[in-house]
Amino acid sequence: MGSGVRVGVTGSSGLIGRSLVGALRERGDTIIPFVRPTTTTLVGDVVRWDPERGDVDDGDLKRVGGFDAVVHLAGAGIGDRRWSPKRKSEILTSRVESTSLLVAALSNLPAGAKMLASASAIGWYGSRGDERLDEESPRGAGFLSDVCVAWEAATSPLEDRGLDVAHLRSGVVLTSRGGALKKQLPLFRSGLGGRFGAGSQWMSVISLYDEVRALLWTIDHRLTGPVNLVAPESITNREFTHVLARILRRSALLTVPKWTLKGVLGAEMADELILTSQRVTPKGLQSSNFKFEHEGAYEALKWMLDSTG
Repeated sequence: MGSGVRVGVTGSSGLIGRSLVGALRERGDTIIPFVRPTTTTLVGDVVRWDPERGDVDDGDLKRVGGFDAVVHLAGAGIGDRRWSPKRKSEILTSRVESTSLLVAALSNLPAGAKMLASASAIGWYGSRGDERLDEESPRGAGFLSDVCVAWEAATSPLEDRGLDVAHLRSGVVLTSRGGALKKQLPLFRSGLGGRFGAGSQWMSVISLYDEVRALLWTIDHRLTGPVNLVAPESITNREFTHVLARILRRSALLTVPKWTLKGVLGAEMADELILTSQRVTPKGLQSSNFKFEHEGAYEALKWMLDSTG
């Protein structure tokens, strides 16, 4: 697509959304954020929507016209609180309902949208031990896999109409601004970091910098279907712990036992978020000639700490 395009963005106030909007603006694109009706700091064109109520402001949609692309990043956080039955329902419905609402709105928009890049996650693959996974690998088992399958399926009406749709299967996004790493960094800086369980579980990570670059690449090159947003080099949790400690010049000799994790988070959440093993490769990005700035965890962590990313 190149610069000067019109891009709608949901979840623009989130961790990835803020960085994406900044990158789009920097290269001269026009951004139309989808915002809550209660948002008071409205600048330029916006689309007011309320996914929980199933409402989109038709007047806003008519005023902004069509989109060259829409990037859909909205959804309740999966790691910010324990998975009670209510929270699990919120995690699922916030993704499926917001996607269905967006799909319906774009379907009814006269000028339409040329493509939709809709968030998903490598949770789609479930926990798979040492198995190497790419976009052609079958789905896995578990709650997060079920969520991702339903999440991606919600875009099918647009795909059935021939619209380009990409499913953005993100791995662990490394940044000190948020996510799991923000909580771990103070412990590692104090020399209290350590591996989770045996530490043999595979982690598929990506720097926030490459995450945003890959998002731009996806919409610019109109990639379709599942797109794994992970660095080429996966790493075990044990190796990740050693790398982070070495960069920080601290020791990391502790181990957080499985029973502790399950006691704090609950067994299901611990198994699927912390102890899960996912060795995922970015076959889709690589086959489209995308070049990573940070090929693995060491480069991503070094960039993050050097730039306070």
